[in-house]
Amino acid sequence: MTYLLILNDPPYGTERTYNGLRLAGSLGKQPDTAVKVFLIGDAAATAKAGQKLPSGFYNLERMISAVVRQGGAVGVCGSCMDARGLTDGELVDGAHRSSMDELTRWTVSADRVLVF
Repeated sequence: MTYLLILNDPPYGTERTYNGLRLAGSLGKQPDTAVKVFLIGDAAATAKAGQKLPSGFYNLERMISAVVRQGGAVGVCGSCMDARGLTDGELVDGAHRSSMDELTRWTVSADRVLVF
């Protein structure tokens, strides 16, 4: 089964992005499951590499890396990146600049689409 998770909220300040990535990581551990995560709007900043957080605080950069290590795909809305001054070189390894066309293809091919 293929799952597409679309995350909209900023990386920190609410817990929707955190919970969406928690679910993506858990789904990625299931057999015969493919996971794709699309970061749109303020969630685009979630894929910025080099996040430094207080000890004991969850780190979304590490959570994205875990999804990628499990074979998941992480796309970041390109126009949302541009609006926030985020460049391709600043993305977490394994995340990539994406587009509405790719989100459309991922949506059409997914068995389940979950929006956070």
